[in-house]
This record gives sequence, C-alpha cells and structure tokens, in this order.
Amino acid sequence: MITETINNYGYSGIKRELFSRDKIKERIAMAGAKISLDYAGKPLLLLSVLKGSFIFLADLCRAVEIPCEIGFMAASSYYDGTVSSGNVKITLDLDRDISGYHVVIAEDIIDTGRTLANICELLRKRNPLSLSVYTLLDKPCRREVDFSADVSLFTVPDIFVVGYGLDCGEKFRNLPFIAEADL
Repeated sequence: MITETINNYGYSGIKRELFSRDKIKERIAMAGAKISLDYAGKPLLLLSVLKGSFIFLADLCRAVEIPCEIGFMAASSYYDGTVSSGNVKITLDLDRDISGYHVVIAEDIIDTGRTLANICELLRKRNPLSLSVYTLLDKPCRREVDFSADVSLFTVPDIFVVGYGLDCGEKFRNLPFIAEADL
C-alpha cells in the first residue's frame, strides 16, 4: 500500500513512507488545539521559515481556532545540498514589528539546530511578548548546538526526509506525506 502510494506520485528516489497524511493531520490538529488554548485572547503571530515549512504553517494555521496573523522569513544553510553547510543566511526577514505579539515559529525540521538558534536569537532581540517553536520534525541525533523545540510533532533518525514541504534539490515538496529519500 505504501509503495503504491509513492508510485502513484510517479517519483523515483523515495525509499519509504514514514508518516502518512492522516498521521500528520492528527498531530497538527493536536498542536493547533494546544496553541488555541495557550494563546487564547492574546495577540498571536504564526511564523513560517520558508521554504520548507509553508505547508506545515498552512495546515497549522487552519487548525488554530483563535485569531492569529502570519509572517514569513527565509533562511538557508543547505544551498541545494543534502548536508547543512553550517552557515545560516537570512534571505527574507519579517516585515513587521513583533514586540506586541506572542510569536510561534512553525518549522519543518530541526537538524543541527543552527538555523533555528540563529533565528530565535535574532527574534528575541526584537522583544516579542513570547517566542516558541513548533517543529514538524525533530532530528536530535544531529544537533550541533544546544537547541530544542517547545513542541515536536515527530522525531526522526539520521535519515534524509522529504515531502510535506521538505525537499531534496527542490523536489518532493508536494508529497502529502513524509518519506525517507533514497539518496
């Protein structure tokens, strides 16, 4: 069944499905409920770190049942490769003052932790009311800096994952599930 699902998308380069569309939807609903409870009556900004987290943010935003705004940043450390370069570059910054918001970063995956550590450091200097990180995937075995998300929906081992916004050379982002790439 899983192989049939992958083959239906016509992609070679996928080893196996890790998390189904339904499982992802279930975990996002739980995260949305938590955010709705934790930030009820408070000014909330959901922040996507592009490109990988745009699908996660879209679904998380729909699962949040309180008023919220969205914002976007872009940062990169991969530069079309499969291994982090170690150099984080902010390629798109926020276009607003966040000092009046509780900011929830929706991240696709935390690997070495460098990108999110740098982004969080930058955002804390802008004095948000609070700052938290919700990550779709967490890969703690690869951590190179002391960083952890406030909420992790899934933990993955040291494998290269694609789908649901995550890519390999800009491919596979549109898969509705998360899979291990066959590199």
